[in-house]
Amino acid sequence: MTAKILIVGCGAIGGLFATALSKAADVTGFDANAEHVAAIKRDGLRVTGKSPRVAHFAITGNAEDLRGKTFDAIYFLIKSKATAAVLAQLRPVLSGNPVLVTVQNGMGNAEVLLDVPNAVVARGATMNAGRYVEPGVVENLIEGKTWLGPQRGNVTDMAALGATMNAAGMVTEIVADPMGAVWSKFVFNCVMNPLGALMMGDNAARHNVAEMRALTDDMAAECMAVIEGLGGSFAFPPMEFVAKIRSGEVPLSKHAGSMALDIARGAPTEIDELTGFIVREGDRLGIPVPNCRTVTRLVKGLELASQARVANPR
Repeated sequence: MTAKILIVGCGAIGGLFATALSKAADVTGFDANAEHVAAIKRDGLRVTGKSPRVAHFAITGNAEDLRGKTFDAIYFLIKSKATAAVLAQLRPVLSGNPVLVTVQNGMGNAEVLLDVPNAVVARGATMNAGRYVEPGVVENLIEGKTWLGPQRGNVTDMAALGATMNAAGMVTEIVADPMGAVWSKFVFNCVMNPLGALMMGDNAARHNVAEMRALTDDMAAECMAVIEGLGGSFAFPPMEFVAKIRSGEVPLSKHAGSMALDIARGAPTEIDELTGFIVREGDRLGIPVPNCRTVTRLVKGLELASQARVANPR
């Protein structure tokens, strides 16, 4: 039986998931960008870059259009700050007991989903990366592996998710404890996302300047110390991808992370859910995080400046 999947947020990562999963599942999209929704309804969602494709699937920006519908799984692929509000829109209209899935950046998303009584909640991380280009178009920047496991439930509850993802060509590993992968990707994001924003989206500046390499390493050490202080461990070295770029094993791309894209368009960032989490927990645990604290402060200022620039262009 074909799985029915609701993709919440069909922008960068959501667009990649929606178009890939439509090969193996009955996909419906839910997105707040009215122009994006209209373009997908008219022409489908086009993916450029790696593995270019066009996928046609049902999509809406109105939760009422989903009233009474049942899904096997709901993937939340929106910014962390929007998770609670979007979940509140969906809960009154959807039927059944779908698996709630988050592979979002930042801390706090799974906790929001756990507020749904008795829901199976899948948590994970993905190494896929993309960017929203224009209504109806997203760019596939990086193809990578996804890890999923139960935050509430058990591994058998995840089996169908893994089978569908792999059938769709998205390499996925189902794990009993997803937190090792979550923490590894989290540390990478806490370091590289804000530095990409501060470097104004210039990826080479993150990697080719000695002082930036040193800052990267210092931030990573602070982040790892905090996660270990929380009792966490790592499924893979958090900065493995950076090491491969430095060694020349992986070519340097133009992608400087989603936070740089947020800053470029004057949108709120996820700094509070990423590096800000490290600062708060470091303070609580008594673990020094001077580099993460300074970078967090700088991004908060940059965020306001970028919003003012976009609102009042010269």
